[in-house]
Amino acid sequence: MSTFESVPLEVAERIKTLGHRVRLARIRRGWSIAEVAIKAGLNRNTLGALELGKPGVAIGAYVTVLWTLGLDKTLDGVAHPDMDAHGSALEASRRPKRVRKTLKLKAEYDF
Repeated sequence: MSTFESVPLEVAERIKTLGHRVRLARIRRGWSIAEVAIKAGLNRNTLGALELGKPGVAIGAYVTVLWTLGLDKTLDGVAHPDMDAHGSALEASRRPKRVRKTLKLKAEYDF
């Protein structure tokens, strides 16, 4: 069994959705697969696999194609720490309940 066959169904669906969105953005711009592949420095087959939502396409290819289409700024919110409510809650639960005052150390050369 290959790694790509074991991708969870929800993940596979999200990858396909992203691929379809990239395809739609390319079509709206009136660019062919060959044009975008050349601009992104990718093989046409790789771009075709990306648009079909195949899970074996490298994330670098996705980011490069989004950059080529002028959509790379849409990635700014992906996995952003401020949007991670679960991680923030876990971090807050590990904080100490009380904070002690820090002792001021007397300066060794206090005049």
